[in-house]
Amino acid sequence: MIVGVVTDDHQAVIHLVVRGPAGQETEIDAIIDTGFDGWLSLPSSVIISLDLEWRERGRALLADGSESVFDIYEAIVLWDGQALRIPVHQAETTPLVGMSLFRGYELIIQNQPGGKVSIRSLTEQGT
Repeated sequence: MIVGVVTDDHQAVIHLVVRGPAGQETEIDAIIDTGFDGWLSLPSSVIISLDLEWRERGRALLADGSESVFDIYEAIVLWDGQALRIPVHQAETTPLVGMSLFRGYELIIQNQPGGKVSIRSLTEQGT
């Protein structure tokens, strides 16, 4: 199970370890973004420090109707005790965890400052 916390400004945050191709690691706090259908977004400073491998360019339609073009890299994230190789979108913002990383998981958020964020495998629950 993965746990996190709700901040004073009602953002659900989890702590992640992200690894680059040569094994270098960094720890980040990432905001859960249920409107983001990708895996993870990271700012260029983290992408550069981990020396992540570039994969392709991507396009996204933003909530305001505009289109964004961004680079997609590859990283390993430690997720529920497993090392997963995932695509990472470059975005100059606070790291975001998207819904693709939650596939096969249940997400429970106690939406109040200091509330608990719980992420549990659906297989673990037998559902």
